[in-house]
Amino acid sequence: SYQYVYHMQGVSKTYPGGKKCFENIHLSFLPGVKIGVVGVNGAGKSTLLEVLAGVLNPSAGGVFLGPGEKNLMDLPVHERAQIISYLPQTRPLYWAMRVVDVVRLGRYAFGGNLAETTSRADEAVSEAIKQVGLTGFEERSVHQLSGGEQARVHLARALAARTPILLADEPIAALDPAFQFDVMKILKSRAREGRHVVAALHDLRLAAQFCNRIIMIDQGTIVAHGMPSDVLTPPRLKEVFRISGQWTDGRLDLSAL
Repeated sequence: SYQYVYHMQGVSKTYPGGKKCFENIHLSFLPGVKIGVVGVNGAGKSTLLEVLAGVLNPSAGGVFLGPGEKNLMDLPVHERAQIISYLPQTRPLYWAMRVVDVVRLGRYAFGGNLAETTSRADEAVSEAIKQVGLTGFEERSVHQLSGGEQARVHLARALAARTPILLADEPIAALDPAFQFDVMKILKSRAREGRHVVAALHDLRLAAQFCNRIIMIDQGTIVAHGMPSDVLTPPRLKEVFRISGQWTDGRLDLSAL
């Protein structure tokens, strides 16, 4: 079942030196809903996802998930990884691994080829590679791929985990326009399966088109959250992003001020 309770309760994050990123944030994330997190560079999108993933420990409050309303940071790392799949913004590849081996790392928390049946792992890996359009690339070294192709390998690794919660930080960066659409469709389909899907995004048009809900962050503050048309309003687009925007026939049109 993907019906996890998943919410941030009173979360604050202060970095060494006293710089505050968040203060007293309360957010709930519903299964079956694709949520886009938007904001300018440095607004706090990546930090929000890192706290949600359990990569960063909040200075106050906590991230709770169920059943049982457990504090995420109280769970062993391997249990977190069985529930949450996290695609970070920075994804270095230091070793010349095969594509299939990088994607298979998404199954590591489930025991890889040891505790997990090989057929289940192989199915998950094969499906993920197919979804990102890299069938036929399985035996290639990741160092032989373009930046965009490497980004798709990392997305496949996250998809192969088949976790109830999928967090993605800039999943469409460095991708060709056609693949940007494909990735947004993939993430939305994961949400429709009943998973929690949260993605930090820079492209406001694609966020408006493919996300069911939007969280807008400005300097560590949640400015608004809700339906795309309720959050991405002309006044907020002007104030937060310094751009002009309006909704026409359900589509968000943007232009410079």
